[in-house]
Amino acid sequence: MIVVSDTTPLRYLIEIEQARILEALFGKIIIPEKVAEELQRSKTPQKVKDWMLARPDWLEIRKADLTLFTPQKKIDEGEREAFALALELKADAVLLDDKNAVPEARRLNLQPIALFTLLERAAARNLIDLPVAIAAIRQTTFRLPPETAIQAMLTRDAQRRQNR
Repeated sequence: MIVVSDTTPLRYLIEIEQARILEALFGKIIIPEKVAEELQRSKTPQKVKDWMLARPDWLEIRKADLTLFTPQKKIDEGEREAFALALELKADAVLLDDKNAVPEARRLNLQPIALFTLLERAAARNLIDLPVAIAAIRQTTFRLPPETAIQAMLTRDAQRRQNR
């Protein structure tokens, strides 16, 4: 499975010390150079910058060919490079959370996967404790989905655990 990531999902998984779920879910993650830069900006949490300095083998950084993609909506440079790279590699999915980028991903026939979807998939595979992960995300600056969506995820997770 070929998966390209934008900055946000990777950054926040690193912040809550759950980036390892990406390897378990997908094997390898590819990021464009711009995303790697964004993960090492001066305002980026030190934990994220340190992780990037000693990044695992399953994270690959590649140069994106920006001639492959012209956005129709306003998106940031990291997303633009992620989309170009995903198109070039014929990726199966793109990890992203920007609400303006999701329709653009769908227009390009790319499957967008949001951070909370990653968390729920990881919980379904017993890779994380979902309530603990969500509590950790609440302590960050991540823009949370609506509380009703979070509660629905937690309910599904509780039902899964009960049925094991």
